[in-house]
Amino acid sequence: MQAFIFDMDGVIIDSEPIHNKVVKEILLENNIVVDDEEFNKLIGMTSTSVFSYFIDKHHLPYTPEEMTNNHMNFFKKYIVDHNLKPIDGICPLLEQLQKANIPLAIASSSPLNVIEFVVKTFNIDKYFKFLISGEDILHSKPAPDIYLKTAKKLQVDPKDCVVLEDSKNGSIAAKDAGMYCIGFANPNSGNQDLSRADIIIKQISDINITQLP
Repeated sequence: MQAFIFDMDGVIIDSEPIHNKVVKEILLENNIVVDDEEFNKLIGMTSTSVFSYFIDKHHLPYTPEEMTNNHMNFFKKYIVDHNLKPIDGICPLLEQLQKANIPLAIASSSPLNVIEFVVKTFNIDKYFKFLISGEDILHSKPAPDIYLKTAKKLQVDPKDCVVLEDSKNGSIAAKDAGMYCIGFANPNSGNQDLSRADIIIKQISDINITQLP
């Protein structure tokens, strides 16, 4: 292992229930009801891609950017109002990796301003060498683009990167990029198929960095 790459939503911050709630409320304002099964299939994709899907499906009179901005403003406010903290085990893992001199990055489908907001609010921005967002690539997860771009930024061969992911789309992206993938079975991320991951964990503290390839 020469680099460790984190997804953000559902890995660093337990945000999937919040995203789910916000998106459903926005769609409900337009008389659209979404069930959890449909929503879970979209986890790991960029907000723009998610809203594009619903705009196309229901012929909504908005742009994906308008709906994404509305969503992200509500999301940031929710984090502050509810004093959210990192998922249990993330801070100790970051400390262990830093002490082992492993370069770290985030590769998230969220917009860059949201990634920056989360890591600064959680006071963990000091750990990360790069923050790569869904805005930086053409094809969102499950395409491998974001992970390949992150490896290039880190100047590390993809096969020497370890990824921590919680979604089907994200684990497919990591594996198709040629990376080792840890699948985090976060119950708040829905019933995700993590079968492409190399190992599956139920809590972040299960990760032993000395046993990673």
